[in-house]
Amino acid sequence: MEIKTLLYVTKFEQLCFDALQSMLNLREASLQHVVFVTVIERERVFLNRGGRLPDEEIRLREKANIRFIDWAEDLFEQGMEVGAHILIGSLVPQVIKAARQEEADLIVIGRSRKGVMEQLYSGSDVTELLRRAASPVLVYKHDVEPLAPTVSPFDYPLLALDWSPASLRAAECLMGLGKVIRQVHLAYVASEKELTAQSNLEAQKTRKEKRRKLEEMIETFAARGIAADSHIYVGDPEEELGKAARECKASMIVLGSSSKNAWIERWVGSLPRALAEKSPYPTLIMPPRQP
Repeated sequence: MEIKTLLYVTKFEQLCFDALQSMLNLREASLQHVVFVTVIERERVFLNRGGRLPDEEIRLREKANIRFIDWAEDLFEQGMEVGAHILIGSLVPQVIKAARQEEADLIVIGRSRKGVMEQLYSGSDVTELLRRAASPVLVYKHDVEPLAPTVSPFDYPLLALDWSPASLRAAECLMGLGKVIRQVHLAYVASEKELTAQSNLEAQKTRKEKRRKLEEMIETFAARGIAADSHIYVGDPEEELGKAARECKASMIVLGSSSKNAWIERWVGSLPRALAEKSPYPTLIMPPRQP
């Protein structure tokens, strides 16, 4: 998979130009076109500004236009193609529409800022986008300590493997970025139930089988000219992947998403949602279906 068109969804104060600059090494692989997107959400404008919708929409449009022109000039100087959408409506439907129109290969968005109760009943924007998007989604963590200036999220990705179709597509996506990636860390997290439910012999057999599959994946990356290593953890996937990212000094976490029902996602949760919302690391999530 190649990343030729990147859709950069910003609310400015939550995701600025410096985050995008950390990803521009994707040009060494295949990136050609960056499309800026901001969505003016009427409901929030109405609540925050006492109902003066027309005047506030004009102000926000002009503010976004000025910022995008400034950002575009910088990218033009670097030989990039640039587009922009200033949209009005609900965030997720407008982003999905823009992604389809631009045939985006990657959507970049900041972490959701909704409160706990708002997320519980209406869901977070990020969770809804992960559920509906056909393109991979990179959730960039703008509110934590930024990556070092010389580090891109794509330098040292940690790939969580469970050999589901989505996680294998995530692996294929990284393989297409061989000119950018310095090293891939592969991680498999076994559940304690998976091992305790088996005899010692069966548990040992399971570990060997997973190790064999990880070694095969390392060889596959090596054939694409990408250095890789592997790690097996046991326990809660969210906690263990966080531990793996720290130990490997990963630049982001990459994993496949499930196709859970929206209500199950909201009330029970999922690993992609948990990492997207809570992890301090940029999180690249592959959708459960092909675009």
